[in-house]
Amino acid sequence: MVFPILTAALVSLAAIAAYLRYHPQFGGRLSRALKQRYARSPQWQGGQFANQLETSVDISPLTFPGFVRDNLRSAKGGRPARPIPLPPFDANAWAASDAPFQFVWFGHAACLMRIGGQNVLIDPMLGPDASPVGPIRTRRFSEGALELLPHLPEIDAVLLSHDHYDHLDYDSIMGLAGKVRRYYVALGLGRHLDRWGIPPSQVTELDWWDSARLGSLSVTFTPSRHFSGRGLRDRNACLWGGFALLSPAYRVYWTGDGGYGPHFKEVGEQLGPFDWAFTECGQYYRLWEQIHQLPEEAAQSVLDSGARIGTPVHWGAFKLAPHSWQEPAERFLSAAAAMPFSVALPEPGRIYQAGQPLPAARWWGPYSA
Repeated sequence: MVFPILTAALVSLAAIAAYLRYHPQFGGRLSRALKQRYARSPQWQGGQFANQLETSVDISPLTFPGFVRDNLRSAKGGRPARPIPLPPFDANAWAASDAPFQFVWFGHAACLMRIGGQNVLIDPMLGPDASPVGPIRTRRFSEGALELLPHLPEIDAVLLSHDHYDHLDYDSIMGLAGKVRRYYVALGLGRHLDRWGIPPSQVTELDWWDSARLGSLSVTFTPSRHFSGRGLRDRNACLWGGFALLSPAYRVYWTGDGGYGPHFKEVGEQLGPFDWAFTECGQYYRLWEQIHQLPEEAAQSVLDSGARIGTPVHWGAFKLAPHSWQEPAERFLSAAAAMPFSVALPEPGRIYQAGQPLPAARWWGPYSA
């Protein structure tokens, strides 16, 4: 009896090991040569990338039951009452615009922008599941998002802020094959693209404050307060950050994921003031406040950066924390009401242009009933 049980256990362990090694979603492996290259970065400390401030995530056997309980309590309002529709991408309207800045937010942290004459796609996670290798699925609020990819314009640059599954999606990257000229990515993320067949000649890894040029557009990778990893053995083996996109006519700040800190004011002082800031606002929880901003902190980050317009992102597509799905936007609105910047609340999938009236309606109302 013991022998069959032992055999079954060994077979199961071998299957798990093969799954972890060969499933493409896990991306590229961390080699000794890559560690040596990453060690040249000031952000690489003690064998991994580190934040400017001491940062922790309190998930342990003692706190996990409370997290599960809070998730169950928030389940009723955790998702929209019905799927949020994503309209077909209007390629003609996109091409016809001569605005200095236009964008489409697809929910969560996926956004297509045109600035300085360049089509820039940030964190294009349009897949249906933010937990593609986990036993518990995290389904998207919208249906058919991946089907939009073939209709997008040619992409001058894909910007990738870090390697978490809700930002870097294998199916989305594969769906963009042949449409992308360049990839500008967080230091350490290039190994995933290499595993997925993206030519290294198209990929540029960026450390904090590194810049690249696309015609008249400057792209700078900015600090944030977060963490990274896709597998069991690559925690913090990829840097994390945001992006400042500066053209002669318009300046945009994309904060990337992360908790509140002095880096927002530092970015504003060095690269601002900004015309528009898209700030992380969603998937927060009391156990990880240091790596995801509360909505009130998100509003403060817009103020710190010196932006004229602020938009909360990192919500509207997935439930990754114990709060109602529309709470981030509502709390951001309340906090920003007393602050000297305008708030824009784009509806997923719609094209918005600088110079037009800002989207200000609570578009999520019909989906919250």
